[in-house]
Amino acid sequence: MVHYANALKGISAIRLSQELEVSYKTAFVRLHKLREVLERHQQQNAIRGAVEIDGAYFGGHVRPKNNRPKRVDRRRLAHRSGKRQCVVIFRERHGRSRAVICSESEAASLAPSIIDPGSRIYTDENSDYNALAARFDLRMVNHSERYSDADKSTNWAESYFARLRRMELGTHHHIAGPYLSAYANEVSWREDRRRCSNRENYEAILQEATHAPVSRRWKGYWQRRRAA
Repeated sequence: MVHYANALKGISAIRLSQELEVSYKTAFVRLHKLREVLERHQQQNAIRGAVEIDGAYFGGHVRPKNNRPKRVDRRRLAHRSGKRQCVVIFRERHGRSRAVICSESEAASLAPSIIDPGSRIYTDENSDYNALAARFDLRMVNHSERYSDADKSTNWAESYFARLRRMELGTHHHIAGPYLSAYANEVSWREDRRRCSNRENYEAILQEATHAPVSRRWKGYWQRRRAA
């Protein structure tokens, strides 16, 4: 657990297995149990105050062709793998955050159940968020013209995505779709506690883990896979 708390952008299962001298399977399940605990923690309580909302796509890497004439523009929808998923972050400025795996149009519908009434919301110019103006003080910034306009920006959300992107590319290299929510909320927790010491983070994880119920998803995980 100390290794997990000390890792700024997470730690891979293979690295943890080397540090603890245990099998990869043991390290894999241990890490996912911790992520499950943190995800449960991040889903508690409503977001309030000045809240930024933004979405970005992760997963579904497409390897470029070896021969240059066969390479395609991987940014185009037709050339993607179909496995990319949208992570939407709801983030208080100087406060808590919550990550959800959904489209930005779905995020606009979920916002009233996640954000307290009376909060001020900052987004980009995505038209899906226009409906939020009926419930909240909505302030939008046009990123095609500028990244911030006075207090209007989504820089806190972009900071979250930068850490998640570094985790995906530099630490894990690949994040399977069914587990993306757990990784996204792990980064959410790490961003919320980025100013805390390693000791404080370790104690926070220990507190959450020792009070969590038995994980029904991860208990006996490899035994179930073997039986299947």
